[in-house]
Amino acid sequence: MTNRNSRWNNEAALNNPFLLKPAGKDYLWGGSRLNDDFSKNIDMSPLAETWECSTHPDGPSMAASGEFEGQLLSDILRAHPEYLGTHPKTKGELPILIKLIDAKRDLSVQVHPSDEYARKHEHGQLGKTEMWYVLDAAKGAKLVYGFHHDTDKESIRKSINNGTIEKYLQKVPIRKDDLFYIEAGTVHAIGAGALIAEIQESSNLTYRMYDYGRVDKNGKKRELHVEKALEVANLKASIEPRQPLRVLKYRQGCASELLCRCKYFEVYRMLVNTEHCRKLVGYQADSTSFRVLLCTDGCGAAHFDNHIFSFFKGDCIFVPANSVKLRIHGMAQFLDVRG
Repeated sequence: MTNRNSRWNNEAALNNPFLLKPAGKDYLWGGSRLNDDFSKNIDMSPLAETWECSTHPDGPSMAASGEFEGQLLSDILRAHPEYLGTHPKTKGELPILIKLIDAKRDLSVQVHPSDEYARKHEHGQLGKTEMWYVLDAAKGAKLVYGFHHDTDKESIRKSINNGTIEKYLQKVPIRKDDLFYIEAGTVHAIGAGALIAEIQESSNLTYRMYDYGRVDKNGKKRELHVEKALEVANLKASIEPRQPLRVLKYRQGCASELLCRCKYFEVYRMLVNTEHCRKLVGYQADSTSFRVLLCTDGCGAAHFDNHIFSFFKGDCIFVPANSVKLRIHGMAQFLDVRG
């Protein structure tokens, strides 16, 4: 197996895949697992999030291999808009953002606006609908998903002020391999002990409703956005989310299942095991859209043309639209994200 960087010749590497290097976030609720378990080697403590595939200015990722190594993904896509594909929803911009999240402590109770609200009130930004895939969960770990019963703005406003909002919140137990679709407007929070992969719209708009009275490293309480949150929050009772039926489809050396399909993204779980078969797993993005492979476990190597690079747990691979065909070898699990 080769080292982490690709071996490249002097030929143009058009539409070749490349590894990404994430941006890190040191939010106060984070832990150390992204460094310890995923070898991120980011000098932050805590390390709460890594933005694995991002062109958002608050946390851009960059190429970590290939001819673009060291360049921001946003600059690469600006120079090569064809990498995004022909689907109209890309509109010349990467429409998604992929994160790893380590919640050592509870995240704030929060809500995200819709695209319509964000365009009108947040200078044309995108709203935020997201999907969570649980990579690991401590015993008893939970998440907040909406409200137990119908409520109203005044009741929630009062409960935030007197610190009793938790009695309204629906808390759902989580386990490894669970998935949750969090539509814009859904009040939510990731609970302590959860390790999450998040796929979302390319947005950093979060309205924080409640933060348990915590203070940051400077001794100051974090800003709340109560009135904006109440404007966009769905205050009706939420049905407790149930895990959907998932069907693995097999081919030689590989199995995959659909996790989520919405107007913003499609996400599959892909299991690769070529240890006992001679044929490598083929993988390719068509002309309509890019793809992203986030390795959540295992390791292996990707071959294409005369090139090869190794990947490991935690690595993220950007695959341009109309890509060359990859041949994947190893034993690994991926989230396969399509724009």
